[in-house]
Amino acid sequence: MGTKNKLVANTLLGLAGGIQYLQLKKACKQPRKTTANTLRQILEYAKDTVYGKEHHFAEILGAADDEQLFRLWQQNVKLNDYEDFRPYVERHKHGESDILFPGKPVLYATTSGTTSEPKWIPITERYLKTIYGKMTKVWLFNFIKNRPNVFGGKILSIVGKVVEGYAPDGTVFGSVSGVTQRDCPGFVKALYSNPQCVYTIADYNARYYVLMRMGIEQDVTLIVTANPSTIIELQNNVNRFYDEYVTDIENGTISDKIKLDTAVRKELEACVKPNPKRAAELRALKAKYGDKVLPKHYWPNMQLLNTWKCGNTRVYLDKFKDSFPEGMLHQEFGYFSSECRFGLVLDDTLNTVLFPHFHYYEFVAEEEMDSPNPKYLQIDELIDGKRYVPYVTTFAGLYRYNMNDLIEAGPKFGNTPTVHLIQKINGIVTITGEKLHERQFIDAVHKAEEETGMKTRFFIGFADLDISAYHFYYEFADRSTTQAAAEEFTKAVDKYLRKENVEYVAKRDSLRLKDPVTHRLIPESFETFKARCIAEGSRDGQFKLNILLQDEKRHAKFRELVVKD
Repeated sequence: MGTKNKLVANTLLGLAGGIQYLQLKKACKQPRKTTANTLRQILEYAKDTVYGKEHHFAEILGAADDEQLFRLWQQNVKLNDYEDFRPYVERHKHGESDILFPGKPVLYATTSGTTSEPKWIPITERYLKTIYGKMTKVWLFNFIKNRPNVFGGKILSIVGKVVEGYAPDGTVFGSVSGVTQRDCPGFVKALYSNPQCVYTIADYNARYYVLMRMGIEQDVTLIVTANPSTIIELQNNVNRFYDEYVTDIENGTISDKIKLDTAVRKELEACVKPNPKRAAELRALKAKYGDKVLPKHYWPNMQLLNTWKCGNTRVYLDKFKDSFPEGMLHQEFGYFSSECRFGLVLDDTLNTVLFPHFHYYEFVAEEEMDSPNPKYLQIDELIDGKRYVPYVTTFAGLYRYNMNDLIEAGPKFGNTPTVHLIQKINGIVTITGEKLHERQFIDAVHKAEEETGMKTRFFIGFADLDISAYHFYYEFADRSTTQAAAEEFTKAVDKYLRKENVEYVAKRDSLRLKDPVTHRLIPESFETFKARCIAEGSRDGQFKLNILLQDEKRHAKFRELVVKD
């Protein structure tokens, strides 16, 4: 491991991140006071904008105390989803200033929305440099706190493309994570296992080939990728191309079989040189472990893996269980989205520490989420173990924005509750009032696996309003599983759903909800589906898939992946 690299990184990141960490601890001591001050700062920042004037930000600032501030805020600014902001964002996109915030965005992050038109999330200079930048310092500092040798080797970080296109006024839209990596200090850039041009490679398989061809040659000690399904695909690439990697590493080449843009190939070839010693090590691993060479073999010094572990992403974690070195920390990525970097996980739990000095948060209790007049809770009112719907206000023009998530409060950091994601609200599906939760479906499948001994590699469910039934799709580990056996498995799932959800029982017993329909999926069904989505324009780093949906477009794709007897 690189002692010099580690010393430089630990010293500089320890200093910069340590300062921000102390600021975080201070902010979390008095969360109600901190959050009120943050709301005032946001109101002061945006009071002279079009949105600020329309919603009386200046008048709200005249509040005599914090309680009046919160009350005036709720009276003047309604809860919003992205479509409420779209007209304002469109004005920014076409060159207007001072609409949602002072000036114009420096960047847009694009992500999928509830309509066919993507969401364009504006990122301000203040948000990118001040808030995002400072949180990143805490994030990196925290890696060192948990694993002091984390920067002793290379970093494999999967991020999005910095520039994906331009708004009508010429402002870039692309990946915030890509921009963050591009703008990081030089000593951190030197630790990345590949140049940033890799993320411009359009072909899905080629991109993963290059990431792993370059990564497997080096001593990687940190992997950062939000989506754990990416880890599975990296290893699938290893299984497929291991011998080609070894040849390339030995010769200092990038295989001609891999289709790359000429400029990208030229940049990559400038980064590699013959490494027969590493090639021999990799051949020895293949001789010892055969077709089961895993990250713990080729990256034995791995210190930390940072991915999502909450919500429906847990479905993928078992697929690479025991693949990494013993003692490596697999840390939750944290509650995070394109709209808002909500907070950070600072330990080996699932609990995201909130940053009340950077964002203004509001919450509605789960049991009140459908109420026409719910009580809006401040950050200090959350109760450990209870679930909430969060709303966030940022320095990037989102005001009382519905994150469309269900979160659960956890232990306090200082005096501020932590949170972790349970599921997307749109992971709650209803055909006839049963309100079936994605988590209930996942739990029912796992219990059916325990009861029957039948294991799944992947599963997904779709609501079909036309026939008033659910379609359950399974890719079984045993490829010889028959349709009759699969239907028996569905009966077990149905039985456990009845135990999980009282409304489901009532609707099934009354025949308003028909028997679920069973489908068997072809091998590598999820990987095939994801590859098709990315080929159609989805961004890999943001790719998310709920396990229970009412979405005919995605449903149609899975219909094409059914086993044909």
